[in-house]
Amino acid sequence: MNIREALRLYFVMGSTNCIQDPVFVLEQAIQGGVTLFQFREKGEGALVGEERVQFAKKLQVVCKIHKVPFIVNDDLELAIKLDADGVHIGQEDGNIDSVRRRIGNKLLGVSCHNLEEARQAIENGADYIGVGPMYPTLSKLDTRDVVGPELIAQLRQASISIPLVGIGGITAENARHVMRAGADGVAIISAISKMESPQVAAKNLNGSSLY
Repeated sequence: MNIREALRLYFVMGSTNCIQDPVFVLEQAIQGGVTLFQFREKGEGALVGEERVQFAKKLQVVCKIHKVPFIVNDDLELAIKLDADGVHIGQEDGNIDSVRRRIGNKLLGVSCHNLEEARQAIENGADYIGVGPMYPTLSKLDTRDVVGPELIAQLRQASISIPLVGIGGITAENARHVMRAGADGVAIISAISKMESPQVAAKNLNGSSLY
């Protein structure tokens, strides 16, 4: 897997983020150009237990059919159970080094909000870093203060060469600013998942916005 290419249009979604059937939304998003999918089933009304596992499996099948990497947010046990392609964790989601040891050479992403966290993540084995929030967002209610594309530029200036993905409030209108700051890709939730046509939304993001 070429990580930088896989991260270009990174779709994050769970059942609580959709206004249409999530399986349909994912299929449409991939047809529109999504290059990696993160299963993130959180928030009010999120599925739990076996229902959550079965839902994740349905989305994983879609990803396998289209050869799109499927990674799991903040649930190491589920990722291992499903033999997912990787895991993404936040700063409060456990020890990075421990997660790396348990998943072996699978993809490991870590959310970082400053240079110190980024350096620590790299030291402990992260394959890529999620940087954000880029802009204000309502998709995640547990976000920190907006850092903007400026933080990505600062990380690059500090010789952070690991792949970086901007996340938080990114749209087709502002994605280019994130990429120009030095990101390898953008992570999108509602700008795809809550659109009437996820395919068109993904195509718009995957067009001139990312180049």
